Amino acid sequence: MHRWTDLSEVPGDFGPSVVTIGNFDGVHRGHTGVLSRMVADARAAGARSVAVTFTPHPQQVHRPDEAPPLLTGDADRLELLAQTGLDAVLLLTYTLEFAQQTAEEFVRTYLVEGLRARTVVVGRDVRFGRGNAGDLATMTALGERYGFSVEVIEDVAAAPGDGVADALDRRWSSTWVREALAAGDVRQAARVLGRPHRVRGTVVHGDKRGRDLGFPTANLAQDATGMVPADGVYAGWLRRPGQPAGSPDAVLPAAVSIGTNPTFEGAQRRVEAYVLDRTDLDLYGEEVVLELVELLRPTLRFDSVDALVEQMHRDVDGVRAVLRPAAG
Repeated sequence: MHRWTDLSEVPGDFGPSVVTIGNFDGVHRGHTGVLSRMVADARAAGARSVAVTFTPHPQQVHRPDEAPPLLTGDADRLELLAQTGLDAVLLLTYTLEFAQQTAEEFVRTYLVEGLRARTVVVGRDVRFGRGNAGDLATMTALGERYGFSVEVIEDVAAAPGDGVADALDRRWSSTWVREALAAGDVRQAARVLGRPHRVRGTVVHGDKRGRDLGFPTANLAQDATGMVPADGVYAGWLRRPGQPAGSPDAVLPAAVSIGTNPTFEGAQRRVEAYVLDRTDLDLYGEEVVLELVELLRPTLRFDSVDALVEQMHRDVDGVRAVLRPAAG
């Protein structure tokens, strides 16, 4: 998949294309369902499939105090978009200046002249251009003016067989995922996402208490991407993107702790992972991805270090029980 951040990177002979526009935060099952169909339709028509998206999220620019936490950083969003089969993603930097373009200026510059759109795929509630003045009627009129068709996609909802019987007919959405993560329900989040939720970050030095207790942990930097779920201990996987595919150290079972370490009067919320049975790993400075599979327990304050260590052994047993079916 081509990854562009500016129209100057788009080849002069690129197109014709089928283009969709969106933020695609989380790249959940609603997104992947629509994008996969769009890719198939584009190929059948002899066109290229392109998603136009933005960084940072427009809400972080216009209403930073109200913007929800992002489910995915750019690296994961692009990786997940690539898995849908798209030919290209145009990742545009969103600024207040960028937002001043009129609806027609945006469409003409990026969709028509830049990507040579034959078809533009949008939701019924699409808004674009200065002050969000552009809507579906605007896009349809611009299509007639510039020679592209507009395909409207309807919201995709959960159905029988999707594994979310408690919420049938609810549309797949990033909001749904955030609700699940805020409750620590990473299994429900995975059902909506179609995969385990990810947190990605660089491993930094911590207090090294885990090493002293026999459970050395990889602490993620505070600028890690991916919404951090509720405090607790989770079963999960630590993935190392820098390792060769198929390497035995590329994907490792882990107990992931999220919280402030109340037993030690901690104040800063942290995400740290203990790779089961491994004390030989040197992950400092390495970017890792944590995939969260199941919440084992909430964060607790223990009366003694011995009580904490006993619980950590039980946590490791719990991680093994959760991950064993997948590992086997």
